[in-house]
Amino acid sequence: MRVISGSAKGRKLKPVPGTSTRPITDRVKVALFDILAPAVGDCSFLDLFAGTGGVGIEALSRGARRAAFVDIDPKSIRTIRENLSITHLDGRSSVIRSDSFHYLDRVEHESFDMIYIAPPQYQELWIRALQMIDRRADWLAPDGIAIVQIDPKEARDVPLDHLREFDRRQYGSTLLWFFEKPGD
Repeated sequence: MRVISGSAKGRKLKPVPGTSTRPITDRVKVALFDILAPAVGDCSFLDLFAGTGGVGIEALSRGARRAAFVDIDPKSIRTIRENLSITHLDGRSSVIRSDSFHYLDRVEHESFDMIYIAPPQYQELWIRALQMIDRRADWLAPDGIAIVQIDPKEARDVPLDHLREFDRRQYGSTLLWFFEKPGD
């Protein structure tokens, strides 16, 4: 597991100890950032269920203005902080130990240009997170993007009022599903 491109290119990231996370593969990360490339520079990025922090770190390495990492697992929080230190990207980031749903339920919050949702599989947590972001559409800036990473077997239609699907890509056992909040 490594940073693919940008200022921290080639730096190896530490895994979270144990088997509680499923880090994104380099192949899928390359594909994801090929799709997001034009919009990543100077964006604000939220990495929910962050695990190792690899996706948010990749965004920072490629020029994101700032990134917030949210995870409830103390081992993940420790790993994210270590990975941010390894990549020297800790100055543009915040690491929040919280349940992602409690975080999304906050009354006061900032909006983000991109939100990455990669929860534990087969529990439909992605649906709950996506619907919370849709209900409180101010989590995303106008023209903001929410990306869901799930197993393709988990895919199903989800009723949304403010977000709309604009792309869906499958890479083996990983589905990347893209939603946007149309600008005003």
